[in-house]
Amino acid sequence: MNAHIITIGDEILIGQTLNTNAAFIGENLTSIQVRLKSASVVGDEENEILNEFDRCWKNNDIVIVTGGLGPTHDDITRQCVVKFFNTKLVENEEVLENIKNLFRKRGREVTKINKDQALVPENAIVINNQFGTAPGMWIEKESKVFIVMPGVPYEMKAMMEDFIIPKLEKIIGSPSSIIKMKTLQTTGIPESALYEKLGNIDELLEGAKLAFLPSQIGVKLRITVEGQTEKIVKNKISEVEQKIRSKAGRYIFTTGDESLEDVVARLLKERQITISVAESCTGGSISNSLTNIGGSSIYFERGVVSYSNAAKVEILRVNEDTIAQYGAVSLEVARQMAEGVKAISGTDFGISVTGVLGPTGATTEKPIGLVYIGLCDDKVCTAKKYLFGGDRILNKQRATQAALEMIRRYLLGITLDD
Repeated sequence: MNAHIITIGDEILIGQTLNTNAAFIGENLTSIQVRLKSASVVGDEENEILNEFDRCWKNNDIVIVTGGLGPTHDDITRQCVVKFFNTKLVENEEVLENIKNLFRKRGREVTKINKDQALVPENAIVINNQFGTAPGMWIEKESKVFIVMPGVPYEMKAMMEDFIIPKLEKIIGSPSSIIKMKTLQTTGIPESALYEKLGNIDELLEGAKLAFLPSQIGVKLRITVEGQTEKIVKNKISEVEQKIRSKAGRYIFTTGDESLEDVVARLLKERQITISVAESCTGGSISNSLTNIGGSSIYFERGVVSYSNAAKVEILRVNEDTIAQYGAVSLEVARQMAEGVKAISGTDFGISVTGVLGPTGATTEKPIGLVYIGLCDDKVCTAKKYLFGGDRILNKQRATQAALEMIRRYLLGITLDD
């Protein structure tokens, strides 16, 4: 079955809000062997919406719409659905009761504008909204399915997981072929360098597909395989994955959606190792990442933001002569910062970061994006040099990611050198 996703809303169209809904829906459709042919964004204008409904309905088996179901004047999706299917609105008692219960829990009175959200197209099956007032709609006609959901991500996700995906699976039944995907997440290597490491892509894949999905903190490698049986597909994905790992395994930190901070937290917990952090240019970002995970008190002892030279000397015991000779942004200072925070906290190891994030403070010898990350335990005290770009916020994100990756490699015994 072929599908199209329509996202409605001026805020999406003009880039004010990221279209994360389409990505979530597309991933879930693919997981049940629905082929997503395309996706589009339409503003809050009736004619444009109706034209898009018509175009997509003609060319697809499934049309999924999100957005424009709220109670305000610019939420016109519902009325467009009514016009498109030449039907009428009727009050749904179950939806109305859901709205009343929601407002009762919040200690608020239900207004007419909220009650009106219980009006749904007569030809629609209502999809319950457990987190909001706007119900979803499921319409079947001409052996096709038209689905409408709110644009609020957590409301949409609940409807997809609890109602839409299970119902679509029943309709689809057993597919003639199986499509599976697996994502390998890498960090610490640019897309072009990763591509070169993998060598001859055709020989590596042998019929499978591989997508490179870069971001400012890493590159995701998405393997896609289609085959006649689950076993054939799984074996092929495993074969391709092993080939990739043999060439670029040190850069792969996880599969699926797990974040690097999740991986690091799990490793620290499993190994019962404690860490302390000394940050200069990142201003606490590394500590924030390490403590985003529940139970972080097991492994995280303290984080010190030593932004000034005085703080580095007074708190972390960095030698003043070292700063005078090499500068605050240097391998030597990064090592002493890591050594200092480990000493004052009594942790198994310390991690540090110092750098020039920009847009000011750079020199010819020390350009914007220069960062040193230090690591010190009972046996080794080392530091590594990084050169990032010219954007301050991106540099902070990249430095944080690089520090987490240094921790991961340290815990797994992987060389810190590329």
